[in-house]
Amino acid sequence: MELVQAQKMLEELVSPWVRQLNLQVEAVGSEQSELRLPFDAAFKHGGGVICGQVFMAVADTAMVVALSAALGGFQPMTTVTLNTQFMRPVTDGDLRVIARILRRGKNLVFGEIEIFDASGKMAVHATTTYALL
Repeated sequence: MELVQAQKMLEELVSPWVRQLNLQVEAVGSEQSELRLPFDAAFKHGGGVICGQVFMAVADTAMVVALSAALGGFQPMTTVTLNTQFMRPVTDGDLRVIARILRRGKNLVFGEIEIFDASGKMAVHATTTYALL
């Protein structure tokens, strides 16, 4: 899957509120995708940091892109687990998101997602399991 195809797939498949995150596909490969989340002050909650729901939506979406690229295009799938560790607060700046496929079985796919803040420090680490439908 090429970069333009991956971005188009992302824009067509995700729900309208996820599209509002304005995720940009930076790279796709057979086992990994890289996305950029442009900063938006609307992502912050009352405590002044980006809220966990944004990180979890971004992690889940990045893995869908990685898995779709590995499969040669989107096919129906569903998230079985998404375990997220919030390692440091983020207050501003674009985020770099890397989603990797760790193991792809016949029906289940295991992956990990790392989200880095603007200074390059890991802010979020997530692991996930998807079921191919």
